[in-house]
Amino acid sequence: MKILVTGAAGYVGCALVPKLLKAGHQVVAYDIMYYGDEGLTPAKGLEILKADIRDNAAFSKAVKGCEAVIHLACISNDPSFELDPQLGKSINYDCFEPMVLASKKAGVSRFIYASSSSVYGVSEAPNVDETHPLKPLTDYSKFKAMCEEVLEKHRAPGFTTVIIRPATVCGYSPRTRLDLSVNILTNLAVNKRRITVFGGSQKRPNIHVDDISDLYVELLAMPAAKIDGGVYNAGFQNHTISQLAEMAKAVVEQEFPEKAPIEIAVSPTDDLRSYHVSSQKITKELGWAPKRTVEDAIRDLCRAFKAGKLPDSIDNPRYFNVRVMKAATPQPA
Repeated sequence: MKILVTGAAGYVGCALVPKLLKAGHQVVAYDIMYYGDEGLTPAKGLEILKADIRDNAAFSKAVKGCEAVIHLACISNDPSFELDPQLGKSINYDCFEPMVLASKKAGVSRFIYASSSSVYGVSEAPNVDETHPLKPLTDYSKFKAMCEEVLEKHRAPGFTTVIIRPATVCGYSPRTRLDLSVNILTNLAVNKRRITVFGGSQKRPNIHVDDISDLYVELLAMPAAKIDGGVYNAGFQNHTISQLAEMAKAVVEQEFPEKAPIEIAVSPTDDLRSYHVSSQKITKELGWAPKRTVEDAIRDLCRAFKAGKLPDSIDNPRYFNVRVMKAATPQPA
């Protein structure tokens, strides 16, 4: 198939594109390149397109001849979104329906949308599954939920749609983010030998970047009737922040035995948001389950540090979305 991937130069996109090519697909990597394109390696069957999803003429042209769209692009965390709410809304919501309509018009037969498990807000439910009401707490998660509604509205015979609500992604990618819980803890453990945990009792669901990218590849091969209109959580393990810190400490000490032991410090926090996401539906209905653990993600990051693939990881803004967006967003005087 010919696949258009928005946000292809991002954290998940850079892991996904090589897998699509390996599976025999042609790929249009469509990205505005706020974070650069260093994670995309030119290859046969790959067209790298620096373009804005808000430019409907550019998107309409790029999507011609494509059979599927995997939509990853967004301003991807709350702090980045809050720097410029209008910019965030324009990218995360305003251009979504025009993109969906342009895709339909171009003859795209499958549209996969990366939503977020944050659409549930905070829940005391022991297992938050897809029947749980959506209670987004921020504009970022609100617009994710609203895009889900838009996509469902335009679902039609011949235009298969599927919505994935990923847990927090972790692990190494050619464009690694170090502003996500497991990755933050690992970076601090490797490079500071000290982890500060704020609170600690909050539960956070996680998924390895290679698992979520594998899922998108597999969704392309599944029969349309099996996935059409599907909404699925995609997570693996739900751990408390304290448990994640202990895992980071244990794995990093194994991987770097020559270095000093790692200290874990605990500080109080007012942010006790906690939720436990269930991903049983996707296993039951599609037969899909993640294969990699949080420890695997920490190990992969350790190998990347050893190989010099994540230089200057504490201070370089490139690993932290909000720092990149801050530099790109005009600030009030």
